[in-house]
Amino acid sequence: MKSTPFTSIHEKLGARMAPFAGYNMPIEYSGIIPEHNNVIENVGVFDVSHMGAIYVRGEKALEYLQAVCSNDISKVNVGKAQYNYMPNDKGGIVDDFILYHFEGEYMLAVNAANIEKDFEWMLKHKIDGVEIENRSERVSILAIQGPKAKATIQKLTDVNLDEVPFYAYSLGKVAGIEAIISNTGYTGAGGFELYFIDLKEPQMVWDSLFKAGEEYGILPTGLGARDTLRLEMGYCLYGNDIDETTNPLEAGLGWVTKLIDGKPIPSRALLEQTKAEGLKRRLVGFELLDKGVARHGYEITDEAGKVIGIVTSGTMSPYLKKSIGLGYVPKNYTTEDTKIGIKVRNKTLSAQVIKLPFRK
Repeated sequence: MKSTPFTSIHEKLGARMAPFAGYNMPIEYSGIIPEHNNVIENVGVFDVSHMGAIYVRGEKALEYLQAVCSNDISKVNVGKAQYNYMPNDKGGIVDDFILYHFEGEYMLAVNAANIEKDFEWMLKHKIDGVEIENRSERVSILAIQGPKAKATIQKLTDVNLDEVPFYAYSLGKVAGIEAIISNTGYTGAGGFELYFIDLKEPQMVWDSLFKAGEEYGILPTGLGARDTLRLEMGYCLYGNDIDETTNPLEAGLGWVTKLIDGKPIPSRALLEQTKAEGLKRRLVGFELLDKGVARHGYEITDEAGKVIGIVTSGTMSPYLKKSIGLGYVPKNYTTEDTKIGIKVRNKTLSAQVIKLPFRK
């Protein structure tokens, strides 16, 4: 397994480690529930250095990205970021990612398990006048999340974090180390991501953050809480809620699917057909009304017991203290408060469709 620059720190702290996307990653330290709630109330630190970083530059970089990305890249000015996905040629999704526009180049922050696949897909569609480079091994990322994240990081940087709006970034030093300070987030609790290039002093950065955040209740936080936090917000997870077979419009990604003139993305005709014909199914959020927990892969039924869909993500919400989940159901079952069933082992438990996000 691969390690991140922070792996030895996680091990010293007694984190429960497990393989994830080829990396030895921390799943939890003090427990998923306390870590989850601490992010909502205070501040937590996630090591997400397993994520990928693919760079695109050249005189035709914009033209190229318009042809492989779902969103309108021309709207992303230097200093800004944008949520995107790459459509495949069969109406599905290669990956979803955040795109950053730097002076002279773009960076795609891609999912860890898809780095090589994404890179190969991008090379396959490469045009003259474009350079594509996978710099994932050089980039280390800490996500500092929660309402006290800004106050924690502000102690360590001269960058005015109040001037870094949502889906934007600034370049500056954090604890004396050059960093990309990004305001995107995957927890719904606010905060920033710190991207370090060729980080030589991970222990110093880690110690500086935890000293700065001590008065705010800062805690190291594992990927277990990251998953429950994103699910409470109804955010999709690649491999669970979206994949190569998922129609992005059915996944609720129409808002980042810009079928504008001069944008010849793969599957454009299929996406236009879906828009014209209307959706046959849709990803929805639901909560269980009976005692139990919905899990990935469980069947969804109508009130008569007929199977109508599948659960893509599910958990017992640490903050809401109820079982919640996401799943695909036919269009006529997508209205809020619609009653459905979730097949859990030998029983069908009552549930109802909920308007996202779960955590308001």
